[in-house]
Order: sequence, then C-alpha cells, then structure tokens
Amino acid sequence: MSTQQAATVRLTVAQATARFLAAQWSERDGERHRFFAGVFGIFGHGNVAGFGQALLQLEQESLAAAGHSPLPYVLARNEQAMVHTSVAYSRQRDRLQAWACTASIGPGSTNMLTGAALATVNRIPVLLLPSDTFATRVSAPVLQELEQPHAADLSVNDAFRPLSRFFDRVSRPEQLPGALLGAMRVLTDPAETGAATISLPQDVQAEAHDWPVELFAPRTWHIARPPAETARVQDAADLVRAARRPMLVAGGGVHYSGAEDALRAFAEATGIPVGETQAGKGSLPHGHPRLMGAVGSTGTTAANALAREADLVIGVGTRWSDFTTASRTAFQQPGVRFVNINVAAFDAGKQAGLALVADAREALTALTAALAGHRVPEDHEQEQTRLRTEWDAVVEAAYHPDASVTDRLAEGVLTQSAVLGCVNELSDPRDVVLCAAGSMPGDLHKLWRVRDRKGYHVEYGYSCMGYEIPGAIGARLADGTRDVFAMVGDGGYLMMPTELATAVQERVKIVVVLVQNNGFHSIGSLSESLGSQRFGTQYRYRGAGGRLDGPHLPTDLAANARSLGAHVIEVHSRDELAAAVAEAKAWPADGGPVVIHVETDPLVPAPDSASWWDVPVSQTATLTSTRAAHEEYVRHKAAQRPYLAPAQPAGEGERTPPHEGKAAGH
Repeated sequence: MSTQQAATVRLTVAQATARFLAAQWSERDGERHRFFAGVFGIFGHGNVAGFGQALLQLEQESLAAAGHSPLPYVLARNEQAMVHTSVAYSRQRDRLQAWACTASIGPGSTNMLTGAALATVNRIPVLLLPSDTFATRVSAPVLQELEQPHAADLSVNDAFRPLSRFFDRVSRPEQLPGALLGAMRVLTDPAETGAATISLPQDVQAEAHDWPVELFAPRTWHIARPPAETARVQDAADLVRAARRPMLVAGGGVHYSGAEDALRAFAEATGIPVGETQAGKGSLPHGHPRLMGAVGSTGTTAANALAREADLVIGVGTRWSDFTTASRTAFQQPGVRFVNINVAAFDAGKQAGLALVADAREALTALTAALAGHRVPEDHEQEQTRLRTEWDAVVEAAYHPDASVTDRLAEGVLTQSAVLGCVNELSDPRDVVLCAAGSMPGDLHKLWRVRDRKGYHVEYGYSCMGYEIPGAIGARLADGTRDVFAMVGDGGYLMMPTELATAVQERVKIVVVLVQNNGFHSIGSLSESLGSQRFGTQYRYRGAGGRLDGPHLPTDLAANARSLGAHVIEVHSRDELAAAVAEAKAWPADGGPVVIHVETDPLVPAPDSASWWDVPVSQTATLTSTRAAHEEYVRHKAAQRPYLAPAQPAGEGERTPPHEGKAAGH
C-alpha cells in the first residue's frame, strides 16, 4: 500500500509565525475581518534576525505578489506604548481585530508587562511575542539574561504568566502550532480574551522546520453570541416586575456586543433608568430621557441618587469595579438585589446576583420580550426627569463658569471643566475623546456628553498613565474617519510622550489636549482629602528647608512636543482654545499630531458626585489633617454593604421545573 506524503513548506519558526498570523480572520454576524491588522515592534538582538527577518520577507513577497502586505509593520518608540496602541485599536474595533507586538529579550520584553496587565484587566485581545533567551542555553548567560540559581529554566518572560489570559513558550518548532492555535482561541473568545503571550527564544525563532501547509491556510474564527437561557430570563423578568425602583448599569460589554440598540429598546419599553460605567459610557446618547449618566465614585448626582434608592440593579457587561459601586456604598436600599448579564460567568456571578451568562445584545432582547407590557411606576420616571435636568444645569455651569470662578484664576489659566466643555461642544459628534489617568477620567465620566457609540474611550480598568498618546494612535488607526482628542495632564504626558514621534512617522492625525497644571491634579486632590496635604504631588524645586515647596519647575512641554515633530498650539483663554480646536479639526488627515497646550488651575474642582471611594487613611497620626480625614473615612466605611441578598424576590424560592411536582403517568 502506498501512502501520499503530506505537503510541507520549510520555514523558520519566526517565518511560520508571521505567515500564520497573516492568514487569521474573525467573523461575527456574517461580517468577516482580517484579525491581525499588523505588527508593532522594536527590534533588538533577540528578534531582529528572527521575527524581524520574517516580517521583512513576508512584506517583500506580499508586495511583489499582491501590491500590499497583509501584516504591515509599525516601528514604535516604547514597548509598553505599542501594547497600549494595540489595545486602543482593538477596543475601538469592538475586539473583532487586534495587533501583535514583538520585542527583544530582557528589558524590551519586560517593558510590555504593564501593557499585558492593562489588556487583560480590560478584557481586550492583544498578541504579545516577547523574545527569550536561548532554548539550548548553549551561550548562557547571554546579554540581558536574568539568572536564578534555584531555577535554571526561569526567564523574565515568566512574569507574563499572571498577566496573560494565555501563555506558552515555544522551545521546539513542533510546539508552535499548538501555541498559535491556543492563543487564537483565547483572543477570539469574548469571555476569556485579554493578553495572549507566546515566548519565543531567539535561537528557536531562526530554526527551520518542515510545516504542514494546512497551518497557513486562511482560518476564520467565529466570535460567539451565547444566547440567554429561557428560564434565567424569566427569573430576571420576575425580579424586575417585583421591583419598585429598578436601575440598569451599562458596562463595556454593551459596546463590545453592539447592544446599544437593544439597550435603548429595553429602556424605552420599561422606563428603567440607565447609569454608565467608564467602559459603558455612550451606551445611550446624551439627552436620552432614560440616561442618568455616570454612576459610582465619579458619577453624576442623578445616577447616584437613583442608585441609593434602587431595589434592583441590572448590570449589563460590567465587572462591578470599586468605582462603579463607590466601594460598595452606591446601592443603599436594604435587600437590594442584582441581575448580572455578562458573557463571562466570572463577572456574572458577582454581588450574589442572578447570573444571566449570555451575550449582552441577546440577553437584553430576550428580557425586553419577557417584560412586554411592564413599566416602572410613573413617579419613578418623573424623578428621573427631575434629577437629569438638575445635573444638566450643573454641567452647563461647569462648562461655562461665571465670574465667581473665573475671578479666582490667574491670567491665562482656565478650569479643567471649562477645557473639557469647550472641546466637547466644538468637536464633532463622531469624534473620539480618549483619556486614561489622573483627574480627567473622573471629570470626563461625569461631564462629557457622548453623542456616538464609539465617541468615548477612557481606559479606567488599569488607569495607566501614558496610555493617552499611544491609545489615541490606536483609536485613529481603527477608524480614520473620526478625529481623536487625547486629553492628558502634564503628569501623564511626561510618562510617555515619545509616541508622538510614531504618529509623525506614520502621519497619524491625533489631537492631544495637553493640560498643564504643574503636577498630579488627581492625586493632589486625593492627598488633600485624605489629610496628606498634597505632599509630593507638585512639580516644584526643592526649597531652602529641604522640602519640595519651591517655585514651579520651568518645564516647557509645548517645546518638548515641537521637538518630537508635532504641530503645537499654545492657548491662554477660552476663545483661543476654541480657535485651536477649530484649527485642529481643519488639520490635514495625514498631517500628523496636533498638540493644544493649555494651563489649568488644579485647585478648582469639577462638580461633586456625592459619592465615595475607599482609600484607607492612617489610623494614627500626629497631623491634625490626617486625624480629621480618618474620622471621615470611618463614617463612610459604616455605609459599605456586602451585597449578599438572595437573587429571588422576598419569600420566593427557586422556580419548580415544569417536569417536576407531578407523579409519573399523571
């Protein structure tokens, strides 16, 4: 008997990896996309002759055959930043597409650790390809290798294990197919996604192997929409019908599922008010009568007032972070119950709620049908209107401060709220506002009026300083029809301004609104509220007494941005800011980054949320300010709740299945 030999192609591990990535596709609802938009990277001795050579070869072969590369390469300036860019791109594309990131061994790879954590915390797919030391150990120890006397096989890349949703190390070519397929399984799973890491030793990258050609055939990964169980939907409907003051909290899962229309239909049919997490903001457009705005520690007074009195809270696509629950003080009604709609069972099981494990769009559609004819009491809707109207007036006053505020400001200095308001009012409805850390995420959460489902992009799962500029690049690459306004304070800017050079290189238009307030606005305010008197949060010279209380540093951030190739506009009034926004809007689409530099006063806060965030205060102190802050902390701690009420309405047990309760044959 003769056997036919399977067709193979001889490639290095790196070449096989590149060819495999170029052949991966995703599909949801009949729409198919190439899964990897490209590769970000920085080359060093660990990957330049391996994955670098592979990308060059793929590019040249593809250009010769088709006139374009299926896996374009973009040179980044910082390994952490390129992961942030990848995350922002995937988030803007509803997690249906991603980028791969390659780095050299040692510091190049470990620089991606923060990005890996950010991706996994936010459930955003990104493929990380950190180079590793020799698998053969023939030249050990090599440059940039960390040796551990107790574990000869340990590498710094093992630090990726707790930060990744998938991790593998390819020590032999035969292991590569399993690693690649395993990574794709996680990257395309809406419940399990996050950072997928494949560690590639530098010698293995360059090793040749005969691969089955099937490995490189186009492969389409279906993004699932798990339906809701009928019985669980009915249980949830029973809870809603029994509630007098229900509320819905929309999380990021609403966006990733594309469930905005389903949420709108649910809210309009039932009259149930909607509060939004950071990731869920924009689930309903500004002005919708059921939208109460942000909820939690950085929420609106409207949403938080309704949260305090809610007897049932329906969470959709939220992981219930401490900011959303105001450190478990937001929902104060005795016996408050939760219904958790989430594609991830881990998140659906939180708050002792009724877990409805399903795609957000499918679950909301089913729950709306199950509640046909039901609506909240009229007085509940009237209160929503009153609270929303009152908060809108507060926002207007923050956007356009009167003389009682402006007279306190130094010449040429604005309030941060006024800066946000000006950009919000003068940007287009489809433009994207992007932020990540400091005081602005909280202010944006409360104040920004979102007019498009993809118009709000704040990374607040990891709240990573430095995300703003690389994130803006990713968001712009994801959709070049939208201008992206990256709001960043001077503290965040100084963490990672270098990606402005990447935006210049790639001619990516982003608009960076650089708010200079001479230090850490958010932590300064928090420090003061906790009795630590803004210690160590301002950019000042060291004074004669040895403290950092001298004059402000003369750091010229506008000049720094110019040196990196950005077009810089310095403004000193609201009128100048308005003109700068108009100039930035008119800037050519391929003109690269625009930086608008504006000074603000960090001592003028945004409107209060009437909420709380749990940050422990020293239990003993000689400082009067700290002792007073601790007394306030104890008062708030008394309001924390465990949220352990049973999911069923009071007095009810589990529903008896229809096939039980009758004798057989009757």
